[in-house]
Amino acid sequence: MKPLYLRAVGLAAPGLPGWAEARTVLAGERPWRPLPEEPYVPRLLPPNEQRRAPPGVRQAFRAAEDARSACELDFSTLAAVFASSDSDLAVMDRISRILAEPVRAVSPTDFHNSVHNAAAGYWGIAVGCRRVSTAVGGYDGSFAAGLLEAAALVHGDGQGVLLVAFDVPPPPLLRDRRPLSCAGSIALVLDGEPGGTVLARLHLDLADEVETTLEQAELESLRLGNPALRGLPLLSAVARRTPARLVLCHTEGCSVALRVEPS
Repeated sequence: MKPLYLRAVGLAAPGLPGWAEARTVLAGERPWRPLPEEPYVPRLLPPNEQRRAPPGVRQAFRAAEDARSACELDFSTLAAVFASSDSDLAVMDRISRILAEPVRAVSPTDFHNSVHNAAAGYWGIAVGCRRVSTAVGGYDGSFAAGLLEAAALVHGDGQGVLLVAFDVPPPPLLRDRRPLSCAGSIALVLDGEPGGTVLARLHLDLADEVETTLEQAELESLRLGNPALRGLPLLSAVARRTPARLVLCHTEGCSVALRVEPS
């Protein structure tokens, strides 16, 4: 497969509040500190959409807006891929509870937010984007699934792509079934051309290998605690600015091998 060119990164996770602050932690230059994420209101959304946006959408915007702040590209011209294992289970939980009641008064806002591509819709409103957008889900392999979809758009349609992977913990009743330990999101701005600012070249291939882990125990716990954060080994390689080969979880019996060449 032709290389992808990484132009910008966005990140939001406990103790990693943005790519600019997280780079030194991911490069091993300073220890990770367990700082919780503060409540977040997407800056790019109009007031009505700010009020309606559920936690999953807000988490997606944390990383997407972080990547946008570090990049001079016009994001209305980028295609978008939003990857999430579970999107927003709190919305589905509320709807399911209401449907079990005698009076099934489902909130229009909850109905609006119940679809898996809700974050993509909010993003289109925020940046005025009319390019193609895709929402994908692949359980713990959602980040890799999103990366493959983004690569297909870059090389198939010849356009730049914003990839956002995000997930938030489910409500208490569902945590035994889907025990995510934290909220997290990663955003990548990808292109098929080498011109302009480039952080790294990425070469993708399919493989059947064990996924790459992180040396720091605390960061490895974050990686395992949220499907979106399965992309942390990639961000660590970019932060260290050294060539690396790593493997991302995709599906059973299939993984994504990724060669990273920092620019």
